[in-house]
Amino acid sequence: MRLLIILLTGLSVFIGPASAKPIDAQTINNAQWDASSASKTGVSPLLIKAQILLARANFSSGEINGKPSETLNKAVAAFAEAHGRATDKLDQELWEKLVSMSNDPVLTEYTISETDVRGPFIEKIPNKMEKMKSLPQLTYTTPREKLAEKFHMSPELLSALNPKEKSALEGHTIVVANVLAKPLPEKVSRIKVDRARQELRAFNADGKLLAYYPATVGSEEKPAPDGTLKVTAVRKNPTYHYNPAYAFKGVRTDKPFTIKPGPNNPVGVVWIGLTGEGYGIHGTPEPSKVGKTQSHGCVRLTNWDALQLASNVSKGTAVDFIGEQKRRSDGQRKRHGRG
Repeated sequence: MRLLIILLTGLSVFIGPASAKPIDAQTINNAQWDASSASKTGVSPLLIKAQILLARANFSSGEINGKPSETLNKAVAAFAEAHGRATDKLDQELWEKLVSMSNDPVLTEYTISETDVRGPFIEKIPNKMEKMKSLPQLTYTTPREKLAEKFHMSPELLSALNPKEKSALEGHTIVVANVLAKPLPEKVSRIKVDRARQELRAFNADGKLLAYYPATVGSEEKPAPDGTLKVTAVRKNPTYHYNPAYAFKGVRTDKPFTIKPGPNNPVGVVWIGLTGEGYGIHGTPEPSKVGKTQSHGCVRLTNWDALQLASNVSKGTAVDFIGEQKRRSDGQRKRHGRG
């Protein structure tokens, strides 16, 4: 069935109902340390605040959703290590350190702009790469997806924070995570990609850690490389080029093809090319799956993390691949991600 590109004109567009109970923004902004909240299942105001504070400190836990997860534990572990601790559990000492680093509220009000609701939006993203080649662009599917990614949030959390905002209207005010895009504070001199832990760390020339990101790094079928590679190019809004020699599982064609740019392109909104055929660090159309699925040998970050890393990476930057390739679980064998 032919996919339609929906042209929106700044009128009412669907955001979607909240899938969780409404969350009080003031409660999240004023959240104090509570050990029971830190360990509970489900969405927690304390964990929402912790994820946002970690992101501001350049220790990303990926998509902000307020839920306990392995990616959050890894971000906490990296933050703890940077402050002389060895733990992946958020405790009162780490919480107080996080809170002391930023005085701004973690949630803020944002007025929806004409750009936020302007299309085109694509009705549906094909699940096969070869079916994407005929699309004129790989745009967002809805304004909700666009706004959620702009503020590094899950669409579900965005809806839960704004239960009365059933449609995105230009000029309407919504509550969002207070984490606007910003470049890294210094030039990245070296990158370390841990294939076993599925994470990426960026360092300055003195070896100081500048940023930590969760990552999807290769697979048993298409492992990430060994040793040290170098950055060869940084391209924003890239076109994706498929080479049949890659022989990706599930791609049934012996002819090369290209996929147009856009945030739902298989490599997202930025490509950091590396030495070695076809290797790179890039974004993803599925931020919720970073660190949980497998890649085709590359290093996949959320679009916003990839953009931040790209802000201070240049040609020649060293990229060290360490650790053994992570083995796939049964669940991961069924969820081999795009790109």
